[in-house]
Amino acid sequence: MIRGISRQIIEVRETGNIYYESAYLVVKPEYASAERELLEKEARKILRSLDAPSGMKKARGTSFWLTRVVPPAAVAAVATVLYFAAT
Repeated sequence: MIRGISRQIIEVRETGNIYYESAYLVVKPEYASAERELLEKEARKILRSLDAPSGMKKARGTSFWLTRVVPPAAVAAVATVLYFAAT
């Protein structure tokens, strides 16, 4: 059973991050009296620095092309050349 918890929470709607629409951050009790603008500024800075969730890493980098696209394309090109050379 959860009893009443008194915490200061900051909601950031404009995160500046392409993956996250909004975020809720719990402020430590010793910083609850800090200026709201300063807390919001720090929260946005943290959210902008976040990367994609681990399951959503960008797969379209150089390694993607070198390992998944180029080899099948090279095999297809060689097969096409061999087919037309044999006829």
